[in-house]
Amino acid sequence: MSKDSRPSRRQALLGDRPGSYAIARQVRVSPTKARRVVDLVRGLPVDDALSTLQFAPQAASEPVYKVLASAVANAENTDNLKRADLYVSQAFVDEGMTMRRIRARAKGSASRILKRSSHITVVVEPKEA
Repeated sequence: MSKDSRPSRRQALLGDRPGSYAIARQVRVSPTKARRVVDLVRGLPVDDALSTLQFAPQAASEPVYKVLASAVANAENTDNLKRADLYVSQAFVDEGMTMRRIRARAKGSASRILKRSSHITVVVEPKEA
């Protein structure tokens, strides 16, 4: 890999700041539904975000909860950061692969069913003192 290739994912998300991230790819929930849930927790302290996700009625809250818990565990284990100091600095959902399926319709025609998936990214950083 050459020196002028694209930056590493950590460099792109965090730069030189302390913190950690987690990414869940190909999650079988549509990006618009996942974005509704992610918008609830962006900017919150980690403990508040986890409890919010735990009791959110949306189905997309479970995968987002898992990604956030993974990002927190990464921060605790690799960067030796305290859980109480962390907050959700970035959280976003990108569109993943779309599976196309066919549903039979009247007069021998068909309509397309789009089964969308998403990539969920959560970044946690310690609060500035």
